[in-house]
Amino acid sequence: MKQSSRRKKGKLLQNLVRDKILKTFRHLKKKDVDVAQTGEPGIDIKLSKTARRLVRHSFETKNQERMATIYQWYDQADKNAKDEPVLVIKQNGRRPLVVVDLDHFFNLISE
Repeated sequence: MKQSSRRKKGKLLQNLVRDKILKTFRHLKKKDVDVAQTGEPGIDIKLSKTARRLVRHSFETKNQERMATIYQWYDQADKNAKDEPVLVIKQNGRRPLVVVDLDHFFNLISE
């Protein structure tokens, strides 16, 4: 894959998260939520002071094919779920992580 295609793919995911934040917190303005430039150090979604009071999360976005195994595990959780699927993953020597659907996540933080 070309570098320009990778950048576009990454930017699409950043824009999706930005749009979800703006849709979830409707009183925020576009200037309150911005996306980082490609290669810029730090978080991928930049929040104004106002937005940080509402959204107490920092977002790092990764849009890559090599996460296929995580998606297979999530599909298994979804297949077996009676409610909202949650995938808990852990690597040796690392803390456990939780994987949930993006829409479900924004429903949780909007309450």
